[in-house]
Amino acid sequence: MRDQYERLYRSFRWYVPREFNIADVCGRRWAGQRSRVALHFEDEAGRASTYTYAALAADANRLSNALAALGVQRGERVAIVLPQRPETVVAHLALYQMGAIAMPLSVLFGPDALEYRLQDSEAVAAICDATALPTLLALRASCPRLEHLIGVGDGAEGVHDWNSLLARAADDFPAVATRATDPALLIYTSGTTGPPKGALMPHCALIGNLPGFVASQNWFPQPGDVFWSPADWAWTGGLMDALLPTLYFGFPIVGAQGRFSPERALHLVQRYGVTNAFLFPTALKMMMRSDAWADARGKVRLRAIMSAGEAVGTAVFDWTREALGVTVNEMFGQTEMNYVVGNSHEKWPARPGSMGRPYPGHRVAVIDDDGRELPAGETGEVAVHRRDIHGDPDPVFFLEYWRNPEATRKKFTGAIDDSWCRTGDLASRDADGYLWYRGRADDMFKAAGYRIGPSEIENCLLKHPAVANVAVVPKPDPERGNVVKAYVVLAPGHTGDSRLIEALQAHVRGKLAPYEYPKEIEFVAELPMTTTGKVQRRVLRERELARARGS
Repeated sequence: MRDQYERLYRSFRWYVPREFNIADVCGRRWAGQRSRVALHFEDEAGRASTYTYAALAADANRLSNALAALGVQRGERVAIVLPQRPETVVAHLALYQMGAIAMPLSVLFGPDALEYRLQDSEAVAAICDATALPTLLALRASCPRLEHLIGVGDGAEGVHDWNSLLARAADDFPAVATRATDPALLIYTSGTTGPPKGALMPHCALIGNLPGFVASQNWFPQPGDVFWSPADWAWTGGLMDALLPTLYFGFPIVGAQGRFSPERALHLVQRYGVTNAFLFPTALKMMMRSDAWADARGKVRLRAIMSAGEAVGTAVFDWTREALGVTVNEMFGQTEMNYVVGNSHEKWPARPGSMGRPYPGHRVAVIDDDGRELPAGETGEVAVHRRDIHGDPDPVFFLEYWRNPEATRKKFTGAIDDSWCRTGDLASRDADGYLWYRGRADDMFKAAGYRIGPSEIENCLLKHPAVANVAVVPKPDPERGNVVKAYVVLAPGHTGDSRLIEALQAHVRGKLAPYEYPKEIEFVAELPMTTTGKVQRRVLRERELARARGS
C-alpha cells in the first residue's frame, strides 16, 4: 500500500459556511427523498422497524412546534434522557432546528448525576423514557427551572405524553437560521478535580468531526454502506462518532436497545448488512472470545471498524485482521475537540498500539508545560491548535465550559482564538508522525471504554456516613483496561467488612451510573496527602500499577 498521508494532510482545506445547522444537514435536506432510509431500529424484544429521513423530519417538525407551544425558547437547554431509539433522533433534530441546546444525558445516570447536570444547565425541559421518568419526577422539586417533562412510552401525572404532543402538532416547522458558531449541544464531561463540566458545542463541531470520521471508516460513505455502533447516543462517541456523521451523509444507521453481547452484535451486523462500525476495545475483546464470531469471515459485510476509548492492543488488532478481514482504525479525541488523531489503514499504514496520525484539518503536537512543541521521541501533553497548518480556524472545538470561564482559560495555552488546546493526555511522537499514548496528565481514566472522573464518585461516597475520606483511582484490569477502585478512610464507629463494601457499592450504584461504582474497595487508615492537604492519587495509582506487575 502506498502511504498517501502527506498528500491528504497537506492538501486539505476547511469550508465552514457562515450559516449552518445540524438539523438541516442531518435531516431536512434528505427529507425530500421520501424513501431514503435513515434508521433501522430493533428493540430489546427483537421487534424491528425502519424509518425514513422524511418520517423523522416530519416528527422533528411536530416536536419543534410542540416545544415552542410549551414555551421553549432559542438558546434554552433541553435534556434528552433516552437510549438508542427513534425518538432520540427526532429530539435532536427538533432542538437544533429551533435553536435550542440539546443536552444528552445517559439513562444510566442515577439521581445525583442527573440532578447536578439539570441544575447546572438550568434545563427547562427533559425528554425521557420509562427508565428515567421516576428519577426525574423525584427531582422536580430540586430543579425549579425544569418546567416540562415529556415521557416516551409510559406516562405519569404531570408529564406530557410524547405521542399526544406530536399528534396535536403540525408537521411543518420554519427552522431558525443559525450561524455555524452558534451553540447546539451541551455535553457534560467527567470531572477530575471538581464537578463535571459542561462542554458547549457549536453546530460547526460536526464539520470538524467529518474528516476523521471519513478517514477512520475507510472513506465513508460508499454505495450500500450501513453504520452501527453500540455506543450510547448520549455520549460524544455515540453521537458525534456514529449517529450524526452517518445522518450527515444521508445513509442508514442501525439503532438497538439493550445490552451489548457478541451474539446480538453478530445478529445486527448480519441482519442489516452492516458495513461500518465503531466498537470499543472491550466489545471487540468480547467478540474475539465468543464462539459466535469464530467463523464470521465471509458471513458479514464489515469493511471498516473504528475503535477508541482505550488501546486496542495487538491481540485484538491481529484477530480482526484474521477473523474478519478488517484492520481496526484506532482514533483519539475528546468531547471538547473530537476525532483529531487516528488511522485510516487504506490510505496510510496502521501501526498496532499507536493512536495514529493527526487527521486532515487538525494541527496536533506534543507540548511541554510551557506550551512548546517537543521533538520526536519526547513525552509531553497532546495538544490541538485552534488553527490548522494553513492558518485557518479549526471548527472542531467546543465554545466554552458552561459558565466556567476559568476552566475554559486553563484548557488553552494562550489566546483562545490562536493557541494550543490541551487534552490532558500524554504521548510521544515518532519520526513518521504517529502518536503513542503514555497516560493521563491528570487523574481521569477509562474503564471498559467509559471515561471516569474520580471527583463525582468520591463526592458520592463521602455522603455515606461510614466514609470519612476517599480517593478513587484506576486498578489495571486485563479485560476492561481498568476498573474503579476506592481507597476509603472509615468514620469512627464503623468496621470495614464485606457487608460495608456491598453497602458502599450499592450506594454509588443507586446515585451514579452503574459503570462508576467501585468494583474494589480497600479500607486504609489514612490517604497520602500533600502538605497543602490534597490527596496524592498519583501515589495510589502507582501502588496499583506495582501490584499489577507483581512487584
